[in-house]
Amino acid sequence: MSAVNTSTDTAGTETSGTATELSAEATAEDTVETGVHAAADRARTASRRLARATRAWKDRGLLEIGSNIVAKRDLVLAANAKDVAAGRDKGTSPALLDRLTLTPERIDALAAALSMLAGLPDPVGSVARGQTLPNGLRLRQVHVPMGVVAAIYEARPNVTVDIAGLALKSGNAVLLRGGSAAENTNAVLVDIIRDSLDAVGLPADAVQSVDSYGRAGANVLMKARGKVDVLIPRGGRDLIQTVVANAAVPVIETGEGNVHIYLDSSAPAEMAVDILLNAKTQRPSVCNTVETLLVHRDAAATGDVLAALAAAGVRLHADERVRAVLPAGVEAQAAGDEDWGREYMDLDLAVAMVDDLDAALAHIRKWTTGHTEAIITNDLANAERFIAEIDSAAVIVNASTRFTDGGELGLGAEVGISTQKMHARGPMGLRELTTTKWIVQGDGQIRV
Repeated sequence: MSAVNTSTDTAGTETSGTATELSAEATAEDTVETGVHAAADRARTASRRLARATRAWKDRGLLEIGSNIVAKRDLVLAANAKDVAAGRDKGTSPALLDRLTLTPERIDALAAALSMLAGLPDPVGSVARGQTLPNGLRLRQVHVPMGVVAAIYEARPNVTVDIAGLALKSGNAVLLRGGSAAENTNAVLVDIIRDSLDAVGLPADAVQSVDSYGRAGANVLMKARGKVDVLIPRGGRDLIQTVVANAAVPVIETGEGNVHIYLDSSAPAEMAVDILLNAKTQRPSVCNTVETLLVHRDAAATGDVLAALAAAGVRLHADERVRAVLPAGVEAQAAGDEDWGREYMDLDLAVAMVDDLDAALAHIRKWTTGHTEAIITNDLANAERFIAEIDSAAVIVNASTRFTDGGELGLGAEVGISTQKMHARGPMGLRELTTTKWIVQGDGQIRV
């Protein structure tokens, strides 16, 4: 029988276990770190090759990936069915199951997004600014790839394809940690992507998964400073905050979407109904879905909007003033602070009545996550003030919040929607996966 080893950890508490167990744990940790670091080193080598690839070469890779995903649709759907069934058995919420699920139409959309990316200009080498100084030095600030990009995300197999495509076009290698919920689907997709890259002569190691290392692999990614240039978490609040709090590598924070729509007193009823139904019911499980509706006390459209939402199956969580004016046959639960700050990601909507635009702005400032806010109005002055005073990544006037999306805004796809202010904000496409460097050319000038 092995002797028991007792020690004191850095927090001063006793820990115990057999010497054999502790040795096995240390060996396992070393193995994960070695494996992830080796993948990062391969990605670095691949990124150097990608940095020299022409646009035509990268576009061939994108089109090859899209073609092969469609050609192997049945293989992808079979793997996805296993993940969805496992998620359902584990009691995964309907919202997360929807995010997890791929359909023939969603696979076609992934291929279409890759084709759109191929049609976009290559950001690498584009000039941000330039000038010739009085001393004759010629300056250019040009866009260049980040290098090695890591992504940690949950139950979203479409993200595997989106990030791989964006990384390829922007000249980056990518390390993916897609989570156990989609492990079968992601494994098939990564294999297809790597085979496609190899088929056109691009480095397969430009796209790698570390899913086989589980959560331990994600932890190593977060600490891999010097091997990973930037880390992008995409998922729920818990995942994002865990990465932000624990990462030693630079992080671009993508945020949860507590999205607001303000129904102004002048809002046309027909427009308001169409926008709210689209913003809440088209796909309630995603981050650009509206979660809170603020209605002006004199908004004539309020009754029509609430009736239409209820008829569409939306469960209303309303304050006392809204409950007092509910249309006949429409019911609502009482709303509290837990509703104003919540991202439902389901057919639920918080509704509050406000006296004026000032009150709407104050409510949004208190509860926003900085993702997307919208106003429905026929008052130009109110629209302009809303645009000026709302400090979120996207501000929308008289349109659905569902347009806060890389594909919808012409970016081809998105890595995520950044709610921070450094480097990138809003939907992150090709340009947001580049940094810049200065190129200085002279004819023998020296500084005096």
